[in-house]
Amino acid sequence: MSNYHIKHLEEYFQVYRKSVRNPESYWEEIAEEHFMWHKRWDNVLSYDFEKPEFKWFEGAKLNITENCIDRHLRTRGDKTAILFEPNNPDEEAQHISYNELHERVAKMANVLKSQGVKKGDRVCIYLPMIPELAVSVLACARIGAIHSVVFAGFSSTALATRINDSDCKLVITSDGSFRGSKTIDLKGIVDEGLKKCDSVETVLVVNRINAEIEMKEGRDQWLQPLLEKAETTCAPEIMDAEDPLFILYTSGSTGTPKGMVHTTAGYMVYSAFTFKNVFQYREDDVYWCTADIGWITGHSYIVYGPLANGATTVMFEGVPSYPDYGRFWEIVEKHKVTQFYTAPTAIRALAKENLEHVEKYDLTSLKVLGTVGEPINEEAWHWYDENIGKKKCPIVDT
Repeated sequence: MSNYHIKHLEEYFQVYRKSVRNPESYWEEIAEEHFMWHKRWDNVLSYDFEKPEFKWFEGAKLNITENCIDRHLRTRGDKTAILFEPNNPDEEAQHISYNELHERVAKMANVLKSQGVKKGDRVCIYLPMIPELAVSVLACARIGAIHSVVFAGFSSTALATRINDSDCKLVITSDGSFRGSKTIDLKGIVDEGLKKCDSVETVLVVNRINAEIEMKEGRDQWLQPLLEKAETTCAPEIMDAEDPLFILYTSGSTGTPKGMVHTTAGYMVYSAFTFKNVFQYREDDVYWCTADIGWITGHSYIVYGPLANGATTVMFEGVPSYPDYGRFWEIVEKHKVTQFYTAPTAIRALAKENLEHVEKYDLTSLKVLGTVGEPINEEAWHWYDENIGKKKCPIVDT
């Protein structure tokens, strides 16, 4: 019995008991059998609850992007890794294969290196939900730079606070973003924020909306021309298990935003394992989490968890209400989504609308529904269960 993919409840209880009785040997087996390591660990777990401090797989050497991309190339090179669904339903969806993702991440990593970014440097990513966001995250991890993704709905002040706190050297942004029928001037927000930041040397700009923007001489560069010149291979930086992978800030609703540092190996094993089991992911499934990569759910369950399992993960740029409230269900039908993961807030907003927005789409591909962000209330749960899952899909409330 593999502890990695738990298929039914009885097996879950067996595996759970094992994990509680001897967590070290349990997680060691999972880490050993399901991931690529350059060097094995000296110690599975050490912790001090007083501090609190936890260390997983100390002494191990790895690169998370090899586990998310390289190791799938031989068997799944042509499989869609990221399925990008744009804001405008008339714009064609993009299917980015594992081979293509490998090349795009390498090019982006080489661009970062050409701008002087090295292991341990912090890179702030302020992008809409476009493929460049996932690629930038993975490119940082490829070269051992620490990514700090800031949700592209945050203000210039919120952006500046986060850049200054982690002393970022480079910012990746876009000329703007599409949000429903509107566009947002992301570059203007970055320019405003950077007036208060001394650490940033370079701003790389993705052209997403073809906006007229101001480019600051000596600091700002368009990303595309740099990518076109970049090499298509980039050797992964070998990281220590406890090297930082990323910093992600709390929302700051209870004071100053706190930068949460996530290290490499423990995060990789746990996000991959929970993705596989919570969503019961199988080889040809199409999984969609509607979160933004700017939040921890997006880091773990749009990028790292799915890709570490060789999954097809959907990235959606738009909003649930554009062009109408049937957009989510139209995408489920179009891409035959099997796992659908969203927030109770979205469910409540959709439940208020006319049911015909749901009824005109075929949702029979769905197998598992998920909800995240806050506990789900009873009414929303029942609406979701009956109308979306047709009472056949378990709802995992994470």
